[in-house]
Amino acid sequence: MRVVIALGGNALQRRNEPVDTPHRAHNLRAAAKAVADVARSHQVVVTHGNGPQVGMLALARTGSAAMDELVAQSEGMIGYLIERELARELPDREIATILTQVEVASDDPAFHDATKPIGPTYSEMEAWKFISDRSWRMVRDGAGFRRAVPSPEPRRIRELTAIKILIEAGAIVICCGGGGIPVVPHRDGSLRGVEAVVDKDLSAALLAEEVKADHLLLLTDVAAVSAEWGNPSSRRIACVRPEEMRRFHFAPGTMGPKVEAACRFVERTNATAAIGAMGDVVAILAGSAGTTIRQGGEPIRYHG
Repeated sequence: MRVVIALGGNALQRRNEPVDTPHRAHNLRAAAKAVADVARSHQVVVTHGNGPQVGMLALARTGSAAMDELVAQSEGMIGYLIERELARELPDREIATILTQVEVASDDPAFHDATKPIGPTYSEMEAWKFISDRSWRMVRDGAGFRRAVPSPEPRRIRELTAIKILIEAGAIVICCGGGGIPVVPHRDGSLRGVEAVVDKDLSAALLAEEVKADHLLLLTDVAAVSAEWGNPSSRRIACVRPEEMRRFHFAPGTMGPKVEAACRFVERTNATAAIGAMGDVVAILAGSAGTTIRQGGEPIRYHG
């Protein structure tokens, strides 16, 4: 079975966790173990988030920071670190990281409404300072604020042919990291990087569709998707059809993109998608943990 695994940004740095090597190494080993547990029995393609990392790179830059270059830096760095840890788990397997460009439309409405949070969380006073000093757009995220950048829709994966060749050769491929480097094509065929971050989950859904994956796994730091999250009546969804899932409301900066990506993939391919915790990856693939989204079958079912 061919499985696309999308690792959340917590593969390297978890919310409110110190940015240091011991924490990073621990998180990477957990991510590599999750991928390896699947790759021992299935053909695997890996993608990953970069929100915390690209935000830190932007913070460290002085003057104008080209977001496409920052995405490329974070994609290469995280891909290398995941590849290194995977090699420890699977020393006999070929592993390849592909620096991936993803086309977006120059007239995408997202360029007029920056909503994608990146980087660390700041206090309200710190947020106002970034607005004043750097003209950053800041959005509330939990109890604090984070920088927000445009997040246009992914339309085409430029390195798709190379990715497919490596998959067919039996390699574990790491690609489309951080949603891919956002580029806009010109009429002469050249590409121009843009100031944006493509949503990792939507890129993962497009990737899974294009490589004809049987299963899309969106791994995060929660055990399953909760219906009516935050309410006393909240329940964790075990299995659901896309049309049923779309009846619920999910936060646009967190679970919303994952749910949308999973539903899109299932609707377009009739394959299966699932959302859940990284440590439960084998059980999620078996349908006994996390939230599974698929066409047909039984109506919505909840975890007991």
